[in-house]
Amino acid sequence: MEPASSRVNPEGLLSTDEGPEIGSDCLEKPALIPGLPDDIALSCLARVPRKYHAVLNCVSKRWRELVCSEEWHSYRLKHYLQESWIYALCRDKSKQLCMCVLDPDQLKKGWKRIHSLPARCLKRKGVGFEVLGKKAYLIGGCGWIEDATDEVYCYDASANTWTEAGSLSTARCFFAYEALDGKIYAIGGLGSKSSNPHSWDIYDSHTDRWSSHVDPNVIPDIEDSMVFDQKIYIRCGISAISSHTYAVVYKPSSGNWEHADADMACGWRGPAVVIDGILYVLDQTSGVKLMMWQKDAREWIALRRLSTHLLRPPCRLVAIGKKIFVIGKGLSTVMFDVENAGCVDGVLVSSSVLNLTSDDEVISCKSLAI
Repeated sequence: MEPASSRVNPEGLLSTDEGPEIGSDCLEKPALIPGLPDDIALSCLARVPRKYHAVLNCVSKRWRELVCSEEWHSYRLKHYLQESWIYALCRDKSKQLCMCVLDPDQLKKGWKRIHSLPARCLKRKGVGFEVLGKKAYLIGGCGWIEDATDEVYCYDASANTWTEAGSLSTARCFFAYEALDGKIYAIGGLGSKSSNPHSWDIYDSHTDRWSSHVDPNVIPDIEDSMVFDQKIYIRCGISAISSHTYAVVYKPSSGNWEHADADMACGWRGPAVVIDGILYVLDQTSGVKLMMWQKDAREWIALRRLSTHLLRPPCRLVAIGKKIFVIGKGLSTVMFDVENAGCVDGVLVSSSVLNLTSDDEVISCKSLAI
């Protein structure tokens, strides 16, 4: 029998006339770690601290694909390996949007700037900023000569990349935005002349689509929002009728907006976070003090005052575990544990502080776990 003739296929691999060609599609993927099954290798690699994930991305294409995958994110969450970093949307001295990130376990290294924000939204105002899974979203906004937009941009924190996401059902700016039950809500605010000011949109990341809804209780003029007891609350400022803070609440079970209890709304005078089902609010109307809502007694109590020498109001709040991070102008940051923080004359002292000299205005802060 004559030996089979050989030739070089387009991929540069040697093949014969007998049997199928050996192409790239037939090659098995290399093992994540030579000598180990991939499931064992995943178990090992997933335990690498998040601060080294950028290094893992540089090892090989397979490692980069793994670190950027939903499988990686889900595995770390399932086995309680996730680490939460804080992302802040700011406006710098040139009046352009910028985004910074802070690793709470490396406070001394401070905030780091995330570059390459989408150029089209850099000068927008009234932009929404929300986190879902391992992604952060820049939603809507407007400009001095630009009407409200329906554009949405998505930042993948694992891959450090920006992509364009599904557009809002309604163009919006200066609106409320919250994440609840795996979905993002964009509520009220200002829109185009043809849009309904009493509408809200719900984003489903699985379909990359927004659905539109309308309720007369949604107020366009929104000051703040929060998620508490698996409900979305919106603070609408001072009511002309009662001269008190007015708030509405959305219950997913009914899909309707209702008036919130007046006793709870009256003490909600600043950014809020929830830890173990307890609502905390940073009141900045006279100094800076932390308030706590006692649901059973239906009253607000003052917990601590924060020194204005450490912070530059206005401030935003982020909660990670039992810790509250207070982030002020210039990204000045105070961190304390709500259970173990001590005080002198009512002023909080057991804090970790970052003093920065920038004048960045902090628009919104969110935690993102990977």
